[in-house]
Amino acid sequence: MKIKRNLLYLFLLAGAFLMAVPFIWMLLTSLKAPDEVLTIPPKLLPSVLNFKNYSYAFAAAPFGIYFLNSFLVTAVSTFLQVVTSALAAYAFARFEFRGKKILFLLFLGTMMIPIEVTLVPNYIILKNLGWLDTYMALIIPWAVSVFGIFLMRQFFISLPKELFDQAQIDGCTHWQILWKIVFPISRPVFITVSVFSMVGSWNSFLWPLIMTSSESMRTVPVGLAYFSFEYATRYHLMMAAALFATLPVIIVYFFAQKYFIEGIATTGMK
Repeated sequence: MKIKRNLLYLFLLAGAFLMAVPFIWMLLTSLKAPDEVLTIPPKLLPSVLNFKNYSYAFAAAPFGIYFLNSFLVTAVSTFLQVVTSALAAYAFARFEFRGKKILFLLFLGTMMIPIEVTLVPNYIILKNLGWLDTYMALIIPWAVSVFGIFLMRQFFISLPKELFDQAQIDGCTHWQILWKIVFPISRPVFITVSVFSMVGSWNSFLWPLIMTSSESMRTVPVGLAYFSFEYATRYHLMMAAALFATLPVIIVYFFAQKYFIEGIATTGMK
């Protein structure tokens, strides 16, 4: 039994190391000189730690504006996704109405449609609304998450039905049940949906690239493309910019990992 456990730990450590390799390589590349990045054979450690790469990368493009846009878009879209997901999930979990299962299956079916398929129609819609190159184009289309609705619905279904019946007997409305009863005991799944939404919004590249045209509306992932040119790419500066662009996601996940794991592990369990 002890040997099996040690083998399991060894396997998990090997997997964790493989997952960490790209981040380690990104960190080391961000500290290299330009002539050390593409050497053959590859050079693992930089001969001199070039911490100035970070200041050069931040000054190469208006990353202050990019970060401000990313923080604003991520915060608002995450809040809207959590609210709309909670309302829709509660309706699917606790209300009885005609066509509920068919409607829910249609919702899930939209997850199989690639974003590239709907990009042109969405662009035309936003153009007709006059939302191109505005915060509305970056936030409103992502105010609803089908995955968030699915995850919360599965969690709400797992809650005891007697809890809701007792609350209704005591005179609680559905709004009061959702806010005073469901929300406090469903905090892990709310945080899980928030983390998924935040990571997806923060890392979004194609949508803001197509829907914005001015520097004042660009986000961090689009800003990273600034270091790629037609004939060359400044990898050392790109890795430096990618490192401080990744830090907010890592920090949020570090503080939310307990609830994140708990929300995933308990979703759908009776």
